[in-house]
Amino acid sequence: MAQKEGYRARAVYKLSEIDEQDHLIQAGMTVVDLGSAPGSWSQYVRNRLTELGKNNPKIESGKPDGQIIAIDILPMEEIADVNFIQGDFREEEGLKALQALLPKNAESKVDLVLSDMAPNLSGVGVADATRMAYLAEIALDFAANHLKPEGALLIKCFNGSGYSQLVEAFKRHFVTVASRKPPASRAQSSETFLLGRRLKPLKTGV
Repeated sequence: MAQKEGYRARAVYKLSEIDEQDHLIQAGMTVVDLGSAPGSWSQYVRNRLTELGKNNPKIESGKPDGQIIAIDILPMEEIADVNFIQGDFREEEGLKALQALLPKNAESKVDLVLSDMAPNLSGVGVADATRMAYLAEIALDFAANHLKPEGALLIKCFNGSGYSQLVEAFKRHFVTVASRKPPASRAQSSETFLLGRRLKPLKTGV
């Protein structure tokens, strides 16, 4: 079905099912797709924002009502209207390239951060869970620093070792936290998704 509909990976249906449930993607948004290759999530966001753009007379026909920034250490084939950076957002060079594309709003913040990042699996459960937890943590750290107060973060993670700690980390940062297991995610897989919405104000020390 993914091939028939022009998407690069079946992972697109996981995002589409979560979006249908939670209405993540709204007109005018700036969306950052971390670990975007091969690009199916960016494709979906582009298509949704383009559909929403039909309701805005200021948006050129066939163009998205919003901005999509994608970044990955791997190359990614070009997607129309998606700003792609081949780089590492954990490093200064990649982060600066990403920040240069952010909208010049009050604080150059974004509305939605997506992460479908996953490590190369070794088959050793504890090791794979540790690598996955690390990717989740860096996505959370990025979101905490770049989201608007009312923004949202959606990440892929494993429901196993380290999962409860990750949920607690989300709860420290977000007002609402929910787990999602979309139908497109294989039932036997430990893969799940965490959604955090509305950043909590940072607590300042005395």
